[in-house]
Amino acid sequence: MLTKAANWFTPTIALARIAWLRTILYLFVILDMHAFVRDTRLKGEHPGLYQPLFLARLFDLPKPSVANTTTLYVVLIVFCLLGASNRLPRLAGWVVAPAFTWWVLIGMSDGKVDHDHLALVIALWVLPTVAPNKNRTGSVYADQTTSEAAGWAVRCVQISVIATYFLSAVAKLRSAGWALTWPGSAILTWAIVRRPHPVGEWLLHHPWLLHVMQWVGIIGEFLSPLVLWLKGRWQLLGALFFIGFHVANTAILLIHFLPTVVCWLAFAPMERIVPWFQRRRKSGGDAGEPEDQPEESRQAQQQPGA
Repeated sequence: MLTKAANWFTPTIALARIAWLRTILYLFVILDMHAFVRDTRLKGEHPGLYQPLFLARLFDLPKPSVANTTTLYVVLIVFCLLGASNRLPRLAGWVVAPAFTWWVLIGMSDGKVDHDHLALVIALWVLPTVAPNKNRTGSVYADQTTSEAAGWAVRCVQISVIATYFLSAVAKLRSAGWALTWPGSAILTWAIVRRPHPVGEWLLHHPWLLHVMQWVGIIGEFLSPLVLWLKGRWQLLGALFFIGFHVANTAILLIHFLPTVVCWLAFAPMERIVPWFQRRRKSGGDAGEPEDQPEESRQAQQQPGA
């Protein structure tokens, strides 16, 4: 039993998937710093408004200032680019993980903590635990060497993605006094009125549909852990359900969960991308071989009986 549990937490996964995740997530961090948690440097200019979160108090992190937030910004840009290139990935990773965690702690120190960053922060902490393959030949994105360390890191990201939904459902119950009143409430109506948008305003004329969407949402969040045990196409369908959930949120309320959505790539077998392209190129080259035959050979084939 313990062996099965250990094997589930440490599946053997190709190192190529880790290489893809490094590139995508480190580049996404740069986007996040400029598009989502983008006011960290502004809080450095107004430290009097800073209210440290629990982790900031626990580790006694200094108050934001122009000096430390600017240094943090430069460090993150440099080491995210280094990590995205898969060069010195462990060094880059161990710098980016605490630096971005601090960046987020400062950015969310105004009383609103966005739970869509849970999986992204966890991913940044587990990626540098995977050592690069020093005996590799060829591209890191094609490295099919399997590793339990890679499997453990990917599993941690997957669990964090699912926890984002499941814990959200638990929070909805807790805020209602542990009563299942959220799906029958007018929460979506209130959200649409607060964030008016043509699609959402059209739905205001169909309140029953809003209640259906609320029930589908909370049931999906409670059942989200099942995705961790699904295989193949069933897991793909599970992932598409939650991505569709975010597409609907964006269409109705203009609320995105991109930091969580990008971490869904931990479920994708990205290690197959390069081999697939290589097979396509090889098959294309084979198809073109008859055209490369010498002129004498083609003439001989065209003669009767050839």
